[in-house]
Amino acid sequence: MHETVAPDAAGSEAGHSPRAAGERRKLLASRGWRVRDWPAAWLLIAPVIVLFGIAVIFPLFETLRLSLFDIKGLGKPKFVGLGNYVRLFGDATFRNTIGTTLIFTLGTTAITVSVGWLLAMLCAFSPRRTLPFRVMIFAAFGVSEAVAGFMWLGIFRPDAGGLLNTVIGLVIPGFAHPWLGDANTALGSLIIAASWSGVGLPLMLCFASVQAIPKSVLEASYLDGATSMQIMRHVMMPLSLPGVRVAIFINLLGALRAFDIIYIITGGGPVRATETVGYFMYRESMTQFKLGYGAAATVILLVAVLVISVPAIIQRTAGVR
Repeated sequence: MHETVAPDAAGSEAGHSPRAAGERRKLLASRGWRVRDWPAAWLLIAPVIVLFGIAVIFPLFETLRLSLFDIKGLGKPKFVGLGNYVRLFGDATFRNTIGTTLIFTLGTTAITVSVGWLLAMLCAFSPRRTLPFRVMIFAAFGVSEAVAGFMWLGIFRPDAGGLLNTVIGLVIPGFAHPWLGDANTALGSLIIAASWSGVGLPLMLCFASVQAIPKSVLEASYLDGATSMQIMRHVMMPLSLPGVRVAIFINLLGALRAFDIIYIITGGGPVRATETVGYFMYRESMTQFKLGYGAAATVILLVAVLVISVPAIIQRTAGVR
């Protein structure tokens, strides 16, 4: 006796029944996807994909390709494979550059985020009265690095006409120190100059995080007898950590890619004491005409940026569907 299978059941087993197809369409529609909209979506996104390919993907692969060749000036490129990378890590100057980049990146990030976070906590106690103060600090974030660099050149002038030497000279008459010409103070001076304009962004991010704290939480803390310092330490600072994390992430990436302010203030000197990986790449490629060698340094810088950015992006988008 043969068992008869209903057409609907057989179609369901094959996954092609009208009911199953309808459920799939409902599922896609519930997620905002409609098959008939895909051609229009691809048409709209195509210009962005083309521009992204021209501006990002092509230069990336071209840099990777150049890093595998020994290119000196207008000479014929010579394929060396990973030879440029081996030379880089065997180069004492490049190893010192990595250390300088690490110090510069961590130093500027620590100063900008900590100062911006502290100012945000203080401004949160009186948002209206501190509005002009916040606007002035954030305005410095919009100043170009080139302009900021020339301003700090005047501050760090080595003679008595420099603003910093003049202020110190009020206490120590005749004081004059070459802040940017001394290898012991050049990197610290550069970190301070680079941090000046970066405080505004952490200030606004942390301030926004504090403003997002429910008023009932702060009111309950006051009713429990907490002082302003206790509220800032145990309530505002922990709840503003999301803004702090974003500020750290942005500042780390910005410091790794820093170039303009280094070029203007120190030019990587004295004796390459302030040369970061980004400036090393420029020097080797554009002044020494070692395009392949400079491209290899660029790839290493790109890897460093990815190491920082990819985990942060994955963490931020882990719960997004």
